[in-house]
Amino acid sequence: MRVGKQIRMNSLFNKTTGNSVCIAVDHGGIAGPMEGINNPAQLVRQCVAGGADCILTTRGFARAAADAWDRKTSLLLRLTGGFTVFGGKFEEEMITSPQAAVEYGAAGAAVTVKFGHEREGEFTRNASLAADECARLGLPLMVEAMAKGKDLTSADPRGIKLASRAAMEIGADIVKTYYTGDPDSFREVVEGCPVPILILGGPKSDSDEETVSNVYYAMQAGARGIAMGRNIWQRKNVQAMIEAMAGLVHEGWSIQQAMNHIA
Repeated sequence: MRVGKQIRMNSLFNKTTGNSVCIAVDHGGIAGPMEGINNPAQLVRQCVAGGADCILTTRGFARAAADAWDRKTSLLLRLTGGFTVFGGKFEEEMITSPQAAVEYGAAGAAVTVKFGHEREGEFTRNASLAADECARLGLPLMVEAMAKGKDLTSADPRGIKLASRAAMEIGADIVKTYYTGDPDSFREVVEGCPVPILILGGPKSDSDEETVSNVYYAMQAGARGIAMGRNIWQRKNVQAMIEAMAGLVHEGWSIQQAMNHIA
């Protein structure tokens, strides 16, 4: 690994634990204003104070919160998107470049690939070319790996296993994907993907305990952290939730320890 990429990876992952608490705040370009993200600077300050290692977001959000950023919390810049809830298809387009990520001071870049989608080849090609440019720039690339199919749910272990490995094969340095729902099947995902896996949160869950339990069991199965959004910043006490995630990811907290902290 090139020196620049290694230094940037060290800023995305805690050097002591090798794990990462990444807060995903890339929702506004798809769904517009949402509870929890309408004050970018405030949310960034909560992430910094809560011990987040990095924030996955867009150019607009990063600009809006520029004064709130702290050097101990890195930026992961999203490169794909290009759709809104009005469009309905949720099809990824390249909307900026790895070079722009460097110009924004980002420690990494992120793209989404929906394996099994009818445009799978195009999504894969775009991500692969982004990986080439990221490699030239010494910029880590996160691939959000999703598996789509008529007989697959979003967290189906069969799809997640294939999608995670396929993401690594096209150049991902980090994979963001769903937790499969049980540690045994997720351990197989981790064993089949030789780069760090961060679990995403998906739609807002019904309870803090569900989120905490998923993170706990994913970590037991070999996940290297989280890349979550709504299940963090749409909670009653955002900073406490981030602190609980840091406890689970970096300090080996139990489910009960995390729940006690949130309460």
